[in-house]
Amino acid sequence: MPPISQAPGQLPPQGASQRQIISVSQLNRQARQLLETHMSLLWVEGEISNFARPSSGHWYFTLKDANAQVKCAMFRNRNQRVRAIPQQGQQVLVRARVSLYEGRGDYQLIVEHMEDAGIGALQRAFDALKYQLGSEGLFDAAYKKPIPTHPEHVGVVTSPSGAAVRDILHVMRRRFPGIPVSIFPVAVQGAEAAPQIVAALERANRLSDCDLLIVGRGGGSLEDLWPFNEESVARAIFASEIPIISAVGHEVDVTISDFVADLRAPTPSAAAELCTPDAQEILQQFVGYEVLLEESMQRRLALAGERLMSLRARLQHPGQKLQAQAQHLDNLEIRLRQSMNGQLQQHRNRLQSAQQRLQQHSPGSRIAQMQESLQHRQQQMRQLMQARLERHRQDLEKQVALLDSVNPLSILQRGYSVTRREGGQLVRNHEDVQVGEQLTTQLAQGRIISTVTATDKKI
Repeated sequence: MPPISQAPGQLPPQGASQRQIISVSQLNRQARQLLETHMSLLWVEGEISNFARPSSGHWYFTLKDANAQVKCAMFRNRNQRVRAIPQQGQQVLVRARVSLYEGRGDYQLIVEHMEDAGIGALQRAFDALKYQLGSEGLFDAAYKKPIPTHPEHVGVVTSPSGAAVRDILHVMRRRFPGIPVSIFPVAVQGAEAAPQIVAALERANRLSDCDLLIVGRGGGSLEDLWPFNEESVARAIFASEIPIISAVGHEVDVTISDFVADLRAPTPSAAAELCTPDAQEILQQFVGYEVLLEESMQRRLALAGERLMSLRARLQHPGQKLQAQAQHLDNLEIRLRQSMNGQLQQHRNRLQSAQQRLQQHSPGSRIAQMQESLQHRQQQMRQLMQARLERHRQDLEKQVALLDSVNPLSILQRGYSVTRREGGQLVRNHEDVQVGEQLTTQLAQGRIISTVTATDKKI
Protein backbone atom coordinates (compact mmCIF):
# COMPACT_ATOMS: atom_id res chain seq x y z
CA MET A 1 0.00 0.00 0.00
CA PRO A 2 1.52 3.42 -0.97
CA PRO A 3 2.29 5.81 1.92
CA ILE A 4 -0.09 8.72 2.66
CA SER A 5 1.39 12.00 1.43
CA GLN A 6 1.38 15.03 3.76
CA ALA A 7 2.87 18.51 3.89
CA PRO A 8 6.15 18.96 5.77
CA GLY A 9 5.56 19.67 9.41
CA GLN A 10 1.93 18.46 9.29
CA LEU A 11 0.75 15.66 11.46
CA PRO A 12 -1.13 12.81 9.78
CA PRO A 13 -4.89 12.86 10.27
CA GLN A 14 -6.13 11.04 13.29
CA GLY A 15 -6.49 7.27 12.54
CA ALA A 16 -4.77 7.52 9.13
CA SER A 17 -2.31 4.79 10.03
CA GLN A 18 -5.21 2.30 10.35
CA ARG A 19 -6.77 3.01 6.90
CA GLN A 20 -6.36 0.62 3.91
CA ILE A 21 -6.58 2.74 0.79
CA ILE A 22 -6.79 1.16 -2.73
CA SER A 23 -7.04 2.66 -6.17
CA VAL A 24 -10.07 2.62 -8.44
CA SER A 25 -8.32 0.09 -10.70
CA GLN A 26 -7.70 -2.19 -7.75
CA LEU A 27 -11.32 -1.83 -6.71
CA ASN A 28 -12.64 -2.79 -10.16
CA ARG A 29 -10.18 -5.67 -10.45
CA GLN A 30 -11.20 -7.10 -7.08
CA ALA A 31 -14.88 -6.67 -7.97
CA ARG A 32 -14.37 -8.48 -11.28
CA GLN A 33 -12.51 -11.32 -9.60
CA LEU A 34 -15.23 -11.58 -6.97
CA LEU A 35 -17.99 -11.78 -9.59
CA GLU A 36 -16.18 -14.28 -11.83
CA THR A 37 -15.16 -16.48 -8.91
CA HIS A 38 -18.42 -16.70 -7.02
CA MET A 39 -20.95 -16.81 -9.87
CA SER A 40 -21.02 -19.75 -12.28
CA LEU A 41 -22.44 -19.87 -15.81
CA LEU A 42 -26.00 -18.58 -16.01
CA TRP A 43 -28.86 -18.90 -18.50
CA VAL A 44 -30.43 -15.46 -19.05
CA GLU A 45 -33.38 -14.59 -21.30
CA GLY A 46 -34.05 -11.08 -22.58
CA GLU A 47 -34.53 -8.72 -25.50
CA ILE A 48 -31.58 -7.42 -27.54
CA SER A 49 -31.03 -3.68 -27.85
CA ASN A 50 -28.12 -1.36 -28.74
CA PHE A 51 -26.53 -4.15 -30.80
CA ALA A 52 -23.06 -3.21 -32.12
CA ARG A 53 -20.61 -5.16 -34.25
CA PRO A 54 -17.24 -3.37 -34.68
CA SER A 55 -14.50 -4.40 -37.10
CA SER A 56 -12.94 -6.65 -34.45
CA GLY A 57 -15.82 -9.08 -34.96
CA HIS A 58 -16.95 -8.91 -31.32
CA TRP A 59 -20.61 -8.26 -30.46
CA TYR A 60 -21.72 -5.74 -27.89
CA PHE A 61 -25.35 -5.34 -26.92
CA THR A 62 -27.77 -4.78 -24.06
CA LEU A 63 -30.06 -7.49 -22.79
CA LYS A 64 -33.21 -6.15 -21.16
CA ASP A 65 -36.66 -7.00 -19.91
CA ALA A 66 -39.49 -4.80 -18.69
CA ASN A 67 -37.72 -3.74 -15.50
CA ALA A 68 -33.95 -3.95 -15.96
CA GLN A 69 -31.08 -4.24 -18.40
CA VAL A 70 -27.49 -5.52 -18.45
CA LYS A 71 -24.63 -4.93 -20.86
CA CYS A 72 -23.29 -7.97 -22.71
CA ALA A 73 -20.22 -8.86 -24.75
CA MET A 74 -19.89 -11.86 -27.04
CA PHE A 75 -16.42 -12.27 -28.46
CA ARG A 76 -15.63 -13.36 -31.99
CA ASN A 77 -14.53 -16.94 -31.16
CA ARG A 78 -17.98 -17.49 -29.60
CA ASN A 79 -20.36 -15.58 -31.88
CA GLN A 80 -19.08 -17.42 -34.96
CA ARG A 81 -21.09 -20.43 -33.77
CA VAL A 82 -24.41 -18.53 -33.85
CA ARG A 83 -26.37 -19.34 -37.01
CA ALA A 84 -27.72 -15.84 -37.64
CA ILE A 85 -26.82 -12.36 -36.47
CA PRO A 86 -29.36 -11.30 -33.83
CA GLN A 87 -31.72 -8.46 -34.66
CA GLN A 88 -32.81 -5.45 -32.64
CA GLY A 89 -35.68 -6.42 -30.35
CA GLN A 90 -35.15 -10.16 -30.78
CA GLN A 91 -35.90 -12.30 -27.73
CA VAL A 92 -32.89 -14.53 -27.07
CA LEU A 93 -31.58 -17.01 -24.51
CA VAL A 94 -27.89 -16.74 -23.60
CA ARG A 95 -25.46 -18.75 -21.50
CA ALA A 96 -23.02 -16.33 -19.89
CA ARG A 97 -20.70 -15.66 -16.99
CA VAL A 98 -20.87 -12.50 -14.88
CA SER A 99 -17.92 -10.10 -15.15
CA LEU A 100 -17.00 -6.41 -14.87
CA TYR A 101 -15.32 -4.13 -17.41
CA GLU A 102 -12.57 -2.58 -15.33
CA GLY A 103 -12.00 0.43 -17.61
CA ARG A 104 -15.47 1.89 -16.99
CA GLY A 105 -16.52 -0.08 -13.96
CA ASP A 106 -19.47 -1.49 -15.92
CA TYR A 107 -21.05 -4.72 -14.73
CA GLN A 108 -21.62 -7.00 -17.78
CA LEU A 109 -22.22 -10.52 -19.06
CA ILE A 110 -19.65 -12.40 -21.15
CA VAL A 111 -21.88 -14.48 -23.48
CA GLU A 112 -20.65 -17.91 -24.59
CA HIS A 113 -23.82 -19.25 -26.28
CA MET A 114 -26.92 -17.68 -27.81
CA GLU A 115 -30.16 -19.08 -29.24
CA ASP A 116 -33.61 -17.82 -30.06
CA ALA A 117 -35.69 -17.74 -26.88
CA GLY A 118 -38.71 -19.36 -28.48
CA ILE A 119 -36.73 -22.30 -29.82
CA GLY A 120 -34.86 -22.59 -26.58
CA ALA A 121 -38.06 -22.78 -24.55
CA LEU A 122 -39.45 -25.46 -26.80
CA GLN A 123 -36.19 -27.40 -26.64
CA ARG A 124 -36.20 -27.24 -22.86
CA ALA A 125 -39.79 -28.42 -22.76
CA PHE A 126 -38.87 -31.23 -25.19
CA ASP A 127 -35.90 -32.33 -23.04
CA ALA A 128 -37.94 -32.19 -19.84
CA LEU A 129 -40.79 -34.30 -21.28
CA LYS A 130 -38.33 -36.74 -22.84
CA TYR A 131 -36.60 -37.23 -19.49
CA GLN A 132 -39.92 -37.62 -17.66
CA LEU A 133 -41.40 -40.18 -20.04
CA GLY A 134 -38.09 -42.01 -20.33
CA SER A 135 -37.84 -42.35 -16.56
CA GLU A 136 -41.41 -43.74 -16.53
CA GLY A 137 -40.39 -46.44 -19.00
CA LEU A 138 -42.49 -45.32 -21.99
CA PHE A 139 -39.48 -45.70 -24.29
CA ASP A 140 -38.44 -49.18 -23.10
CA ALA A 141 -38.05 -51.82 -25.80
CA ALA A 142 -39.98 -54.29 -23.63
CA TYR A 143 -43.20 -52.40 -24.40
CA LYS A 144 -42.66 -52.22 -28.18
CA LYS A 145 -45.26 -54.24 -30.10
CA PRO A 146 -44.13 -56.13 -33.20
CA ILE A 147 -45.00 -54.59 -36.55
CA PRO A 148 -46.95 -57.03 -38.79
CA THR A 149 -45.05 -57.90 -41.95
CA HIS A 150 -48.29 -58.36 -43.95
CA PRO A 151 -50.90 -56.05 -42.41
CA GLU A 152 -54.52 -56.65 -43.41
CA HIS A 153 -55.76 -53.12 -42.73
CA VAL A 154 -53.69 -49.94 -42.22
CA GLY A 155 -54.92 -46.77 -40.50
CA VAL A 156 -53.31 -43.37 -41.17
CA VAL A 157 -53.67 -40.58 -38.59
CA THR A 158 -52.70 -37.37 -40.39
CA SER A 159 -54.05 -34.35 -42.23
CA PRO A 160 -56.31 -35.42 -45.12
CA SER A 161 -54.99 -32.58 -47.30
CA GLY A 162 -51.28 -32.78 -46.52
CA ALA A 163 -48.48 -34.18 -48.61
CA ALA A 164 -47.91 -36.98 -46.09
CA VAL A 165 -51.18 -38.79 -46.82
CA ARG A 166 -50.59 -38.55 -50.55
CA ASP A 167 -47.07 -39.97 -50.21
CA ILE A 168 -48.31 -42.83 -48.03
CA LEU A 169 -51.14 -43.79 -50.39
CA HIS A 170 -48.89 -43.53 -53.43
CA VAL A 171 -46.27 -45.83 -51.95
CA MET A 172 -48.85 -48.36 -50.74
CA ARG A 173 -50.61 -48.46 -54.14
CA ARG A 174 -47.26 -49.00 -55.80
CA ARG A 175 -46.02 -51.68 -53.41
CA PHE A 176 -49.18 -53.60 -52.48
CA PRO A 177 -52.48 -52.07 -53.65
CA GLY A 178 -54.57 -54.83 -52.09
CA ILE A 179 -54.19 -53.55 -48.51
CA PRO A 180 -57.19 -51.40 -47.42
CA VAL A 181 -56.34 -48.01 -45.88
CA SER A 182 -58.46 -45.96 -43.47
CA ILE A 183 -57.73 -42.24 -43.05
CA PHE A 184 -58.33 -40.69 -39.62
CA PRO A 185 -58.30 -36.94 -40.46
CA VAL A 186 -56.69 -34.64 -37.87
CA ALA A 187 -54.98 -31.28 -37.70
CA VAL A 188 -51.21 -31.74 -37.53
CA GLN A 189 -50.22 -28.30 -36.24
CA GLY A 190 -51.73 -25.68 -34.01
CA ALA A 191 -53.40 -25.82 -30.61
CA GLU A 192 -56.19 -28.15 -31.75
CA ALA A 193 -53.82 -30.75 -33.28
CA ALA A 194 -52.86 -32.71 -30.16
CA PRO A 195 -56.45 -33.31 -28.91
CA GLN A 196 -57.53 -34.44 -32.39
CA ILE A 197 -54.60 -36.86 -32.68
CA VAL A 198 -55.42 -38.35 -29.26
CA ALA A 199 -59.11 -38.72 -30.18
CA ALA A 200 -58.20 -40.37 -33.52
CA LEU A 201 -55.97 -42.93 -31.81
CA GLU A 202 -58.66 -43.76 -29.27
CA ARG A 203 -61.26 -44.11 -32.06
CA ALA A 204 -59.00 -46.41 -34.11
CA ASN A 205 -58.50 -48.65 -31.06
CA ARG A 206 -62.24 -48.78 -30.37
CA LEU A 207 -63.07 -49.77 -33.96
CA SER A 208 -60.33 -52.46 -34.01
CA ASP A 209 -60.51 -52.62 -37.81
CA CYS A 210 -56.81 -51.86 -38.33
CA ASP A 211 -53.89 -54.02 -37.32
CA LEU A 212 -51.38 -51.18 -37.89
CA LEU A 213 -51.47 -47.38 -37.52
CA ILE A 214 -49.24 -44.71 -39.12
CA VAL A 215 -49.13 -41.41 -37.21
CA GLY A 216 -47.33 -38.45 -38.73
CA ARG A 217 -47.07 -35.50 -41.06
CA GLY A 218 -44.62 -33.86 -43.46
CA GLY A 219 -41.69 -31.65 -42.55
CA GLY A 220 -41.81 -28.28 -40.81
CA SER A 221 -40.28 -26.15 -38.10
CA LEU A 222 -40.03 -27.20 -34.47
CA GLU A 223 -43.19 -25.20 -33.73
CA ASP A 224 -45.03 -26.92 -36.60
CA LEU A 225 -44.07 -30.39 -35.35
CA TRP A 226 -44.81 -29.57 -31.71
CA PRO A 227 -48.17 -31.45 -31.45
CA PHE A 228 -46.17 -34.68 -31.75
CA ASN A 229 -44.10 -33.59 -28.73
CA GLU A 230 -47.18 -33.17 -26.51
CA GLU A 231 -47.45 -35.42 -23.48
CA SER A 232 -51.07 -36.34 -24.26
CA VAL A 233 -50.12 -37.60 -27.73
CA ALA A 234 -47.19 -39.58 -26.33
CA ARG A 235 -49.35 -41.30 -23.72
CA ALA A 236 -52.09 -42.05 -26.28
CA ILE A 237 -49.50 -43.73 -28.54
CA PHE A 238 -48.15 -45.75 -25.58
CA ALA A 239 -51.70 -46.82 -24.58
CA SER A 240 -52.64 -48.00 -28.08
CA GLU A 241 -53.29 -51.72 -28.44
CA ILE A 242 -52.59 -51.42 -32.18
CA PRO A 243 -48.90 -51.20 -33.23
CA ILE A 244 -47.95 -47.66 -34.31
CA ILE A 245 -45.32 -46.37 -36.73
CA SER A 246 -44.29 -42.74 -36.08
CA ALA A 247 -43.53 -40.83 -39.32
CA VAL A 248 -43.11 -37.17 -38.40
CA GLY A 249 -41.23 -34.69 -40.59
CA HIS A 250 -37.98 -35.47 -42.35
CA GLU A 251 -35.20 -37.86 -41.42
CA VAL A 252 -33.41 -35.26 -39.26
CA ASP A 253 -36.56 -34.41 -37.28
CA VAL A 254 -36.98 -36.23 -33.97
CA THR A 255 -40.11 -36.02 -31.81
CA ILE A 256 -41.36 -37.57 -28.59
CA SER A 257 -43.75 -39.66 -30.69
CA ASP A 258 -40.76 -41.33 -32.33
CA PHE A 259 -39.49 -42.55 -28.95
CA VAL A 260 -42.87 -43.85 -27.73
CA ALA A 261 -44.04 -45.46 -30.98
CA ASP A 262 -43.34 -49.13 -31.69
CA LEU A 263 -41.28 -48.13 -34.74
CA ARG A 264 -39.91 -44.84 -36.10
CA ALA A 265 -39.86 -44.12 -39.81
CA PRO A 266 -37.70 -41.26 -41.12
CA THR A 267 -40.49 -40.03 -43.45
CA PRO A 268 -44.16 -40.86 -44.17
CA SER A 269 -43.11 -42.54 -47.42
CA ALA A 270 -40.62 -44.69 -45.52
CA ALA A 271 -43.39 -45.66 -43.08
CA ALA A 272 -45.53 -46.88 -45.98
CA GLU A 273 -42.61 -48.94 -47.29
CA LEU A 274 -41.93 -50.41 -43.83
CA CYS A 275 -45.49 -51.61 -43.32
CA THR A 276 -46.29 -52.99 -46.78
CA PRO A 277 -44.69 -55.89 -48.60
CA ASP A 278 -43.44 -55.33 -52.13
CA ALA A 279 -45.92 -56.92 -54.55
CA GLN A 280 -43.22 -57.28 -57.20
CA GLU A 281 -40.96 -59.13 -54.78
CA ILE A 282 -43.84 -61.40 -53.74
CA LEU A 283 -44.66 -62.00 -57.41
CA GLN A 284 -41.02 -62.87 -58.07
CA GLN A 285 -41.16 -65.22 -55.09
CA PHE A 286 -44.25 -66.91 -56.52
CA VAL A 287 -42.51 -67.21 -59.89
CA GLY A 288 -39.53 -68.75 -58.13
CA TYR A 289 -41.83 -71.11 -56.22
CA GLU A 290 -43.47 -72.08 -59.52
CA VAL A 291 -40.09 -72.87 -61.07
CA LEU A 292 -39.06 -74.86 -57.98
CA LEU A 293 -42.39 -76.76 -58.03
CA GLU A 294 -42.02 -77.56 -61.72
CA GLU A 295 -38.44 -78.75 -61.23
CA SER A 296 -39.51 -80.83 -58.23
CA MET A 297 -42.34 -82.46 -60.21
CA GLN A 298 -39.99 -83.20 -63.09
CA ARG A 299 -37.49 -84.82 -60.71
CA ARG A 300 -40.25 -86.90 -59.13
CA LEU A 301 -41.55 -87.98 -62.56
CA ALA A 302 -38.02 -88.89 -63.64
CA LEU A 303 -37.50 -90.93 -60.45
CA ALA A 304 -40.86 -92.64 -60.95
CA GLY A 305 -39.91 -93.49 -64.57
CA GLU A 306 -36.59 -94.93 -63.45
CA ARG A 307 -38.32 -97.02 -60.81
CA LEU A 308 -40.85 -98.27 -63.37
CA MET A 309 -38.03 -99.33 -65.71
CA SER A 310 -36.32 -101.09 -62.80
CA LEU A 311 -39.53 -102.94 -61.91
CA ARG A 312 -40.06 -103.97 -65.54
CA ALA A 313 -36.54 -105.34 -65.67
CA ARG A 314 -37.13 -107.32 -62.49
CA LEU A 315 -40.45 -108.78 -63.79
CA GLN A 316 -39.76 -112.39 -65.07
CA HIS A 317 -41.67 -115.41 -66.45
CA PRO A 318 -42.79 -117.89 -63.73
CA GLY A 319 -40.80 -120.67 -65.37
CA GLN A 320 -37.60 -118.62 -65.21
CA LYS A 321 -38.27 -117.83 -61.61
CA LEU A 322 -38.84 -121.58 -60.84
CA GLN A 323 -35.58 -122.46 -62.57
CA ALA A 324 -33.77 -119.76 -60.56
CA GLN A 325 -35.35 -121.08 -57.37
CA ALA A 326 -34.33 -124.67 -58.28
CA GLN A 327 -30.77 -123.56 -58.92
CA HIS A 328 -30.80 -121.69 -55.64
CA LEU A 329 -32.07 -124.87 -53.92
CA ASP A 330 -29.22 -126.91 -55.45
CA ASN A 331 -26.72 -124.35 -54.22
CA LEU A 332 -28.20 -124.58 -50.75
CA GLU A 333 -27.96 -128.39 -50.83
CA ILE A 334 -24.31 -128.27 -51.89
CA ARG A 335 -23.55 -125.74 -49.18
CA LEU A 336 -25.38 -127.90 -46.62
CA ARG A 337 -23.34 -131.00 -47.53
CA GLN A 338 -20.12 -129.03 -47.42
CA SER A 339 -21.09 -127.66 -44.05
CA MET A 340 -21.96 -131.12 -42.68
CA ASN A 341 -18.68 -132.63 -43.97
CA GLY A 342 -16.81 -129.76 -42.42
CA GLN A 343 -18.58 -130.27 -39.10
CA LEU A 344 -17.80 -134.05 -39.17
CA GLN A 345 -14.13 -133.39 -39.90
CA GLN A 346 -13.96 -130.92 -37.05
CA HIS A 347 -15.47 -133.49 -34.68
CA ARG A 348 -12.97 -136.14 -35.88
CA ASN A 349 -10.08 -133.76 -35.26
CA ARG A 350 -11.39 -132.94 -31.79
CA LEU A 351 -11.76 -136.69 -30.96
CA GLN A 352 -8.23 -137.46 -32.15
CA SER A 353 -6.84 -134.57 -30.11
CA ALA A 354 -8.74 -135.79 -27.01
CA GLN A 355 -7.34 -139.34 -27.47
CA GLN A 356 -3.81 -138.02 -27.69
CA ARG A 357 -4.27 -135.94 -24.53
CA LEU A 358 -5.82 -138.99 -22.73
CA GLN A 359 -2.91 -141.18 -23.75
CA GLN A 360 -0.45 -138.57 -22.49
CA HIS A 361 -2.22 -138.54 -19.10
CA SER A 362 -2.48 -142.43 -18.85
CA PRO A 363 -1.17 -143.95 -15.46
CA GLY A 364 1.12 -146.44 -17.25
CA SER A 365 2.77 -143.68 -19.24
CA ARG A 366 3.05 -141.62 -16.10
CA ILE A 367 4.67 -144.50 -14.15
CA ALA A 368 7.13 -145.21 -16.98
CA GLN A 369 8.09 -141.53 -17.08
CA MET A 370 8.55 -141.48 -13.29
CA GLN A 371 10.72 -144.67 -13.37
CA GLU A 372 12.85 -143.24 -16.13
CA SER A 373 13.23 -140.00 -14.14
CA LEU A 374 14.11 -142.03 -10.97
CA GLN A 375 16.80 -144.01 -12.76
CA HIS A 376 18.21 -140.83 -14.19
CA ARG A 377 18.30 -139.22 -10.75
CA GLN A 378 19.96 -142.33 -9.19
CA GLN A 379 22.65 -142.24 -11.85
CA GLN A 380 23.18 -138.53 -11.17
CA MET A 381 23.38 -139.26 -7.39
CA ARG A 382 26.03 -142.00 -7.84
CA GLN A 383 28.09 -139.74 -10.02
CA LEU A 384 27.80 -136.91 -7.50
CA MET A 385 28.78 -139.23 -4.58
CA GLN A 386 31.80 -140.58 -6.46
CA ALA A 387 32.89 -137.06 -7.36
CA ARG A 388 32.43 -135.91 -3.77
CA LEU A 389 34.36 -138.94 -2.34
CA GLU A 390 37.17 -138.31 -4.79
CA ARG A 391 37.36 -134.68 -3.66
CA HIS A 392 37.42 -135.71 0.03
CA ARG A 393 40.14 -138.38 -0.65
CA GLN A 394 42.29 -135.81 -2.41
CA ASP A 395 41.76 -133.33 0.47
CA LEU A 396 42.69 -136.06 3.01
CA GLU A 397 45.87 -136.90 1.16
CA LYS A 398 46.81 -133.22 1.15
CA GLN A 399 46.10 -132.90 4.87
CA VAL A 400 48.13 -136.11 5.64
CA ALA A 401 51.02 -134.83 3.60
CA LEU A 402 50.83 -131.48 5.39
CA LEU A 403 50.62 -133.22 8.79
CA ASP A 404 53.61 -135.44 7.96
CA SER A 405 55.60 -132.39 7.01
CA VAL A 406 55.18 -130.86 10.47
CA ASN A 407 55.17 -134.12 12.58
CA PRO A 408 58.14 -134.09 15.05
CA LEU A 409 58.41 -137.83 14.76
CA SER A 410 59.29 -137.49 11.11
CA ILE A 411 62.15 -135.18 12.12
CA LEU A 412 63.28 -137.72 14.66
CA GLN A 413 63.51 -140.36 11.91
CA ARG A 414 66.26 -138.23 10.37
CA GLY A 415 68.40 -138.44 13.56
CA TYR A 416 67.10 -135.50 15.53
CA SER A 417 65.86 -135.71 19.17
CA VAL A 418 63.73 -133.65 21.60
CA THR A 419 64.85 -133.03 25.19
CA ARG A 420 62.41 -132.07 27.95
CA ARG A 421 62.79 -131.11 31.61
CA GLU A 422 60.97 -132.94 34.36
CA GLY A 423 57.96 -130.59 34.03
CA GLY A 424 57.77 -131.31 30.28
CA GLN A 425 59.26 -128.00 29.15
CA LEU A 426 61.38 -128.13 26.01
CA VAL A 427 65.05 -127.44 26.44
CA ARG A 428 66.18 -124.92 23.89
CA ASN A 429 69.16 -123.30 25.67
CA HIS A 430 71.87 -124.50 28.10
CA GLU A 431 70.66 -121.88 30.53
CA ASP A 432 67.21 -123.63 30.70
CA VAL A 433 68.70 -126.51 32.82
CA GLN A 434 70.75 -126.81 35.96
CA VAL A 435 73.54 -129.18 36.90
CA GLY A 436 72.10 -132.30 38.51
CA GLU A 437 68.68 -131.89 36.89
CA GLN A 438 67.17 -134.99 35.27
CA LEU A 439 66.24 -134.67 31.54
CA THR A 440 64.28 -136.91 29.19
CA THR A 441 65.39 -137.15 25.51
CA GLN A 442 62.89 -138.45 22.95
CA LEU A 443 64.45 -140.44 20.03
CA ALA A 444 62.85 -141.91 16.91
CA GLN A 445 62.94 -145.27 18.73
CA GLY A 446 62.61 -144.88 22.54
CA ARG A 447 63.78 -142.38 25.18
CA ILE A 448 66.96 -141.60 27.10
CA ILE A 449 66.88 -140.38 30.71
CA SER A 450 70.02 -138.45 31.71
CA THR A 451 71.35 -136.23 34.48
CA VAL A 452 73.03 -132.87 33.77
CA THR A 453 76.62 -132.85 34.97
CA ALA A 454 77.72 -129.65 33.26
CA THR A 455 76.50 -126.98 30.78
CA ASP A 456 78.44 -125.15 28.12
CA LYS A 457 77.27 -122.50 25.75
CA LYS A 458 79.81 -123.36 23.08
CA ILE A 459 78.36 -125.09 20.07
